Amino acid sequence: MLAGCGQAPVKETPAYPTGARVDLANSPLVRQELYEQYRQWKGTRYEIGGLSRRGIDCSGFMYVTFKSKLGVVLPRSTERQAELGRGVSRNELRPGDLVFFRTGMFVRHVGVYLERGRFLHASTSHGVMISELGDIYWKPRYWKARRIES
Repeated sequence: MLAGCGQAPVKETPAYPTGARVDLANSPLVRQELYEQYRQWKGTRYEIGGLSRRGIDCSGFMYVTFKSKLGVVLPRSTERQAELGRGVSRNELRPGDLVFFRTGMFVRHVGVYLERGRFLHASTSHGVMISELGDIYWKPRYWKARRIES
């Protein structure tokens, strides 16, 4: 069993409304919704098991983002999110693809691809932020990407 953010029990369960279903193949619209989510959540601190603006973990942030902005309900854990959709090669990434990283022997991290090598995620050190896939930390830890089909 893989460990990762979102493996701990959820500390609170706010009622996030399911947004209108977005065609995930519509990259400009998906990108727009993801940047809007970033503006609303930027700097929210990381908290394992957290699911609110008081603190959120990486898989919880994907759960909230996909539900409220894209109208897609994902599983809560990184492990389950990594099983969704179909695999996508790194050079075929498009906005809305989930990107996964191996950050420890049994620990996994998840974010969502934006554009031009950038992804949105809840970092353990800086909270909700945008990072580069080619960053010195993330590049060697990149594991895989999954595309959720509409």
